[in-house]
Amino acid sequence: MGRDVSQGAFTRDDRVRYRQKVRRCLDVFALMLDDFGFDADRPMTGLEIELNLVDSAAEPAMRNEEILADIADPLFQTELGQFNLELNAEPRLIEGTGFADYEHDLRGSLSRADERAARSDAQIVLVGILPTLTEGHLVEDNLSTNERYRVLNDQIVGARGEDIELDIRGVEQLQTHTDSIAPEAACTSLQFHLQVAPDSFADYWNASQAIAGVQVAIGANSPFLYGRQLWAETRIALFQQATDTRPDELKAQGVRPRVWFGERWITSIFDLFEENVRYFPPLLPICEDEDPVEVLHAGGVPHLGELRLHNGTVYRWNRPVYDVMNGRPHLRVENRVLPAGPTVVDMLANAAFYFGLARGLAEADRPIWSQLTFSSAEENFHAAARRGLDAALHWPGLGDVPVTRLVLDQLLPTAAAGLDGFGVAPAQRDRLLGIIEQRCRTGRNGAVWQTDAVWAAERHHGMDRTAALHHMVQRYAELQRTNEPVHTWPVP
Repeated sequence: MGRDVSQGAFTRDDRVRYRQKVRRCLDVFALMLDDFGFDADRPMTGLEIELNLVDSAAEPAMRNEEILADIADPLFQTELGQFNLELNAEPRLIEGTGFADYEHDLRGSLSRADERAARSDAQIVLVGILPTLTEGHLVEDNLSTNERYRVLNDQIVGARGEDIELDIRGVEQLQTHTDSIAPEAACTSLQFHLQVAPDSFADYWNASQAIAGVQVAIGANSPFLYGRQLWAETRIALFQQATDTRPDELKAQGVRPRVWFGERWITSIFDLFEENVRYFPPLLPICEDEDPVEVLHAGGVPHLGELRLHNGTVYRWNRPVYDVMNGRPHLRVENRVLPAGPTVVDMLANAAFYFGLARGLAEADRPIWSQLTFSSAEENFHAAARRGLDAALHWPGLGDVPVTRLVLDQLLPTAAAGLDGFGVAPAQRDRLLGIIEQRCRTGRNGAVWQTDAVWAAERHHGMDRTAALHHMVQRYAELQRTNEPVHTWPVP
């Protein structure tokens, strides 16, 4: 939900009017899918990176407003917590040297932002969950000052009607509760956007769902929360629980959560938007002036504002996106499963693996989703979040197989072929997929490095957990700036 919101109190009439408007938008969207010219000639890609701000002691720095003003770059925006920022890369093609262009621009933007942050005694850390966060940091008073976050918090907490329970059981266990959505601010992610044509959207979304578990296992970077070692990618469980609008009774009835893997393979993007309207009550019933029917009949391009806003409050791990750029509508898959970090080159390796593998599987003669049950894809996703590189995933023709073997033997060649289909330069392809290969061969991704570094600080240097986490984050921040991939990082 990237738009500004100022209205905080909604009436019954607001909700009735909004529901009617969303359904009107959905009807227009169905008509557009039948015979409208969507922009899909040269598929663009995009990246969003959520960032953490820390001070010299590796504590979260609640200074995003002043730092954002100092950065003065429209590519940077606020995020939920005052210790968060978001960087939106300029969309681009990945053919040729597109990944090298991403790397150059991202490193330049982050370097300039870090220089500005230093003026406020802060620095940027790219990590899925900042390990030094405590319950005292993740409170409503530390939400960003933009009113949209307060409104969203009030609506989610109000819909639930009681405190939000956090119960995550991994290597260690966390059980606590919160009276706001502030813990969601701990979840800093890396999001990929892939523009697709309407008639191929279902194939790309299904492929993205099928590989979500593999992505999480290979890219896990969130092992610590509130001082406890939990899942390899604790961010998955935390995000699901911190934004859950359902009390226990609705969970028992099978009401769907707003953070949702889904429940079936699809045949059209329409399936997902229709599910949004059918299953999820509006959180932010804000209507715009546009009548999408009139705009469509006049030959214009409807913006479908209510449908898009509603879609932005249903947090699918692979989200459908309808957008309008330069007067032309287009569709995107927004892949939201991965954490930020550890380095720019690590994130671009994750991007190359996702874009290539999604295309390779989407264009395969025999679709993976015709061989893999949807429930198996979801089970893979959660097994990968728990165990990371140690996970065993179910895969057609192999049964339960170590994820590292699956990637090395089958998926890397598929990803390489997919990148070839995009026209990616062979040197770029080999460099980035080589990083994924080495993570599998060394058994080290961000989550593994973090846990190894904390273990070493505790066992070899006699630190308690709090000191070990702060020491690790300071070392992590130093190594991050080298842009050397995490599988090469030393553990002291």
